[in-house]
Amino acid sequence: QVQLVESGGGLVQPGGSLRLSCAASGSAFSTFFMGWYRQSPGKQRELVATISSGRTTNYADSVKGRFTISRDNAKNTVYLQMNDLKPEDTAVYYCYAVAPGRGPQWGQGTQVTVSS
Repeated sequence: QVQLVESGGGLVQPGGSLRLSCAASGSAFSTFFMGWYRQSPGKQRELVATISSGRTTNYADSVKGRFTISRDNAKNTVYLQMNDLKPEDTAVYYCYAVAPGRGPQWGQGTQVTVSS
């Protein structure tokens, strides 16, 4: 089973930046499909960004041009660089991983709050 540990959340002013990290266990990290979802109070969990083992990326329309997902296979880590943050980006951000032949695994989540 893949273990995921997120970090990097916090409080930031509108227009600011944060970088989230998600460290994964497992020796085959480079084969994992990785992504970030977020969930705000009263709303369903929504896709933010994904990155494949071949580094193909996909983004929600609401974050295109502001967020960048990347991965460092040597560190078993996926990142989410978030720029020009808006109050509507406030949510708990969850990392998830899909190893070949397995179901999705989720991290515990990290809170991002965008407020002045």
